[in-house]
Amino acid sequence: MKKLRQYKVPIVLVTIFVLILAAIFVRLPYYVEMPGTSEDIRQVLRVNKQEDKASGEYQFVTVGVAQANLPLLIYAWLTPFTDIYSAQEVTGGASNIEYQRINRFYMENSQNMAKYQGLKTAGKAIELKYLGVYVLNVAKNSTFKGILNIADTVTGVNDQKFESSADLIKTVGAMKVGDKVKVNYQEDGQEKSAEGKIIKLENAKNGIGITLTDRTEVTSQIPIEFSTEGIGGPSAGLMFSLDIYTQLAEPELRKGRVIAGTGTIDRDGNVGDIGGIDKKVVAADKAGAEIFFAPNNPVTDEMKKANPKAKSNYDTAVEAAKKIKTKMKIVPVKTLQEAIDYLKK
Repeated sequence: MKKLRQYKVPIVLVTIFVLILAAIFVRLPYYVEMPGTSEDIRQVLRVNKQEDKASGEYQFVTVGVAQANLPLLIYAWLTPFTDIYSAQEVTGGASNIEYQRINRFYMENSQNMAKYQGLKTAGKAIELKYLGVYVLNVAKNSTFKGILNIADTVTGVNDQKFESSADLIKTVGAMKVGDKVKVNYQEDGQEKSAEGKIIKLENAKNGIGITLTDRTEVTSQIPIEFSTEGIGGPSAGLMFSLDIYTQLAEPELRKGRVIAGTGTIDRDGNVGDIGGIDKKVVAADKAGAEIFFAPNNPVTDEMKKANPKAKSNYDTAVEAAKKIKTKMKIVPVKTLQEAIDYLKK
């Protein structure tokens, strides 16, 4: 009968093993931004319940964002077009749940404005209905802190409805500090109300202490359906608008070309700046795009004062295109109409 030997694992090996696990699974207070995907809009958008069979593609472009662990940080340091940001820079101090709600709001608002612009530019009848204001932030000294949450919709004050956010701001601004106020709001589709008090805001005006933006809804006889689960942010507004317009007004506008782009869209058809455009240029090039629309808004003196190295989206996109030596044409646009006019030429 043989005696079994007992082996002891050296403490150094155990320590190394634990450190490797920690490096992989422990999340750090940083986020890594990298090129995402550039995909055919027909995968997520359908107009008038019809399949768009015209040749060519419109592509919407994404940026990949992931909370970092140590291996991902090392990868970001060694890889071009991959940047590291603090959690504060990315989320603004919001929790993960709040950050996800913000991105869902931005995507919903982007789709709504794209419907409005696409239908309007195509000459179709539309109605823009005011639903209230989205809550983007709640001040620390607000008596509604912990009651109202990011992406809730304030629909009224003291059971009074409004036709615009300006009317709501005017009403609460006319109240005195300390006055009791009832806020009507929607949270995850449920109607709720809560009472609080008027406070003095940082701008010296009176209010309830929320950062807000209009929530509207576009209605039309033409059904427009989006399937963008898991995709957030406002940057697909331009390309969504362009796709809706094309399907309704000029089905052959693509002329067989693969066209990518980025930029927000507002109710006046203006294309707004977005983040991570250099990564989007890389993603669109890999997906075979021939044309890339980039917002071309000037850098203001205020922006230069805050960041002397600040550049326009278009200039940043051109620099990225030169670095990767792409043949893709970078096209500057300030409005949806400019994009349409370019494609017509």
